[in-house]
Amino acid sequence: MQPLAPASGITAALPQDASSLAALYRKITWRLLPFLFAAYVLNTIDRINISFAKLRMASDLGLSDAAYGIGAAAFFAGYILFEVPSNLYMQKTGARRTITRILLLWGLATVATSQVSSPEALYVARFLLGVAEAGFFPGVILYLTYWFPAQRRGRITSLFLMSGTFAGMISGPLAAAIMLHLDGWLGLRDWQALFVVEGLPAMLLGLVAWRYLDDRPAQAKWLTPAEKAMLASDLGKEIQARQHGGILALLRDPRIYVIGLAFLSIYACTNTIAYWMPTLIQGFGEAHVARIGWISTLPYVLGLVTMYLLARSSDRRLERRWHVAGCLLVAAACFVLMGLARGELVPAVACMTVGAAACLAALPVFWTIPPAYLGGQQAPAGIALVSSLGGVAALISPIAVGAIKTRTGDLYLAFDLLAMLLAAGAVTLLLALPARLLEFGSGSRERGHEVKVITTEDA
Repeated sequence: MQPLAPASGITAALPQDASSLAALYRKITWRLLPFLFAAYVLNTIDRINISFAKLRMASDLGLSDAAYGIGAAAFFAGYILFEVPSNLYMQKTGARRTITRILLLWGLATVATSQVSSPEALYVARFLLGVAEAGFFPGVILYLTYWFPAQRRGRITSLFLMSGTFAGMISGPLAAAIMLHLDGWLGLRDWQALFVVEGLPAMLLGLVAWRYLDDRPAQAKWLTPAEKAMLASDLGKEIQARQHGGILALLRDPRIYVIGLAFLSIYACTNTIAYWMPTLIQGFGEAHVARIGWISTLPYVLGLVTMYLLARSSDRRLERRWHVAGCLLVAAACFVLMGLARGELVPAVACMTVGAAACLAALPVFWTIPPAYLGGQQAPAGIALVSSLGGVAALISPIAVGAIKTRTGDLYLAFDLLAMLLAAGAVTLLLALPARLLEFGSGSRERGHEVKVITTEDA
């Protein structure tokens, strides 16, 4: 991210005491975060609702566990292919156009999924949904760098990612309610009604995005000229950890792949839980859709708490690597223990809940690492590249888990393999990415400015 130029007509340096900056960032937070929060809630729900639809659509479509895994993974094939281009395109056309387009198209693709009549049609619908959503998440991560400096970004990223966790909390009960009460609505089967009802809000929010979002602070009419200048000055202090030479240089940088491996392991965890948790709970002997929905909220409830606490700790200490790696190791241990609790609902769900919550808590802290490591011009492509590398796990894991489930009859081997991947991601991140490359806010301290970590009241 390049430093923003001061607003036109303002040449004098403005005082940037802690209270003025806190008030400014509080104003920005309340303007941007509610909308982004709502968008990511819908994004998560529309992405994982297939895990609940599967409980009913499998018999209608003749969908085996292996075929379902392919259908879940088809989403990420489209997502990975178009993620980097979408982020580069956002840099040219702006966040408003990009996010509006993404919301409209993914809502339309979700509604269209209600009309699939075969496994092959499901594969196509999920692929198109991935194409539609490509660039949303890395685009928002990039967008936040336009408005918040590195030392405040951990908490802000946490607030944004809490929306995904919140979506996980409500998606199960919401899906169960729709499927139980809207079966036969407009002649639709219960799983068809699920896709229609949960796809329409994204399209409506897309219309709101066109009028609500601003591409950059300079275009924000809700900021005064003095506030724009203060923000530009504060963002201008930030020193990028490293400058890269371009796309080819990024592809040759081994540390990009280290960062990508860490995200791959996190994403494999959250993705496996999201797409297979209802099936896993059903395999424990719980058959009622509503109870499955409520049990599936447990990892997200715990994750919501741990996500905020970990981000707060990370921002206060200005440390990222150990916070992320520690969460991955905890999750790995839990998934190994889950195999020891084979067939027992309570201990198995407890291990799954803690392991999933640890991975969820690692996400916001992790996503402060790529912007800190990358240079300004390379941030759009680099963030999308890291996200795409993680998307490989999302592409492979549903297929692999489905194949393991079909061949062995249970999911425990899949979670053992997932534990190994998480441990590898943690160790590699610590060994191959020196802490000096992630010294958040060091430029401000070197210039004699006080680094103030955002507090609950600030956000």
